Amino acid sequence: MAVVGVGIDVCEIARFEESCRRTPALVDRLFTDAERDRPPSSLAARFAAKEALAKALGAPRGMHWHDAEVVSEDSGRPRFVLRGTVLAEADRQDVRSVHLSLTHDGGIASAVVVLES
Repeated sequence: MAVVGVGIDVCEIARFEESCRRTPALVDRLFTDAERDRPPSSLAARFAAKEALAKALGAPRGMHWHDAEVVSEDSGRPRFVLRGTVLAEADRQDVRSVHLSLTHDGGIASAVVVLES
């Protein structure tokens, strides 16, 4: 396996929460039904994850937010479910494995994504 891309993103939780409060449609645009019911810190981390994924893929145009869903395994470990536009781009770049790490502490949410072929 070889590293195809690496992405990192940080998000100030209070600022993200205020943006969602100011623009309620933002939550619907960014998150799937399954993601929406999480607390603000978790949503901020998931937003950071989607941004980090886009960066790891080279920030191509035309990808849809709902096509990268962050789910939690029974162990609590986060992982992506890719579909549609994001899956097509990952396939184009021969991505075979997506590694995701999330954290939120001290008012900041962050995510790191590593893509392997």
